[in-house]
Amino acid sequence: MIDTVLFDLDGTIVDTNELIISSFMHVLEKHGLAPLTREEMIPKMGATLEQQLRHFSGLGDITALHKTYRSYNDEHHDAMVELFPHVEEVVRELHGKGIRLGVVTTKNKPGTIRVLDMFGLQKYMDAVITLNDVEHPKPHPEPVLKAVQLLGSDPARTLMVGDSPMDIQSAKAAGVLAAGVAWSLKGEKTLLEYKPDYILKDMHDLFSLVEQE
Repeated sequence: MIDTVLFDLDGTIVDTNELIISSFMHVLEKHGLAPLTREEMIPKMGATLEQQLRHFSGLGDITALHKTYRSYNDEHHDAMVELFPHVEEVVRELHGKGIRLGVVTTKNKPGTIRVLDMFGLQKYMDAVITLNDVEHPKPHPEPVLKAVQLLGSDPARTLMVGDSPMDIQSAKAAGVLAAGVAWSLKGEKTLLEYKPDYILKDMHDLFSLVEQE
C-alpha cells in the first residue's frame, strides 16, 4: 500500500503555467532576444529556471535575464497562480488518512514556500525539498531520495506525482513509484513515453491508489 505521496509543484498541483510562459516571453522581449512560442517552451518546463533561461536565450551569462524574470514573476504571481481542481480537498483528506506528504520541486525555496502558504498547503507537507536543498535537481534521484529519507518512508511504498518527464525519471531512479498527471502541458502521450506506473486523470484518483493493498 502507498503510504507516502510526493508532489511536484508547478504544473502538478499549482497552475503556474501561464505565469511561467508569460515571464519567459517578457524576458526575451525585454532583452531583444529571439521570441519563442509556447510550444517551443513547454518541453523544457520542469527544468531549473537557470537551465531554462540558458536554453531559451542561448546565453552563458543569464544574470540580467534572471533578474528580469524574477521581477516580472513576483509582480504577477498572485494574480496568475491558482490550484488545479480538487488539490486542497485531496491533500487535506490524504493527510487526514495518515498519508505522509511532501513536495519535491525544482523551484527555489522562497517561491515554493510563498505558493504553499498562499493556498494553505504548507501545513500538510512534512517534507519540502526545493532547488536550494539539493546538489543535483531532478531528474537526478537526490531530491526524491532526500524527501523519502526525511519522511522515514519506504521507497517501495512511496509515490511521486508530477507533470514532467523529469519527475518520472527522478522517481524511477530513486526506486519509488511514479505517476504522471493527465493535465500536464506536455501531454499525457509524452509522459507515457517515460513509462510512469500510473496516470492520474483527476486528483481524486490518488484515493484509490493509497487504498490498494
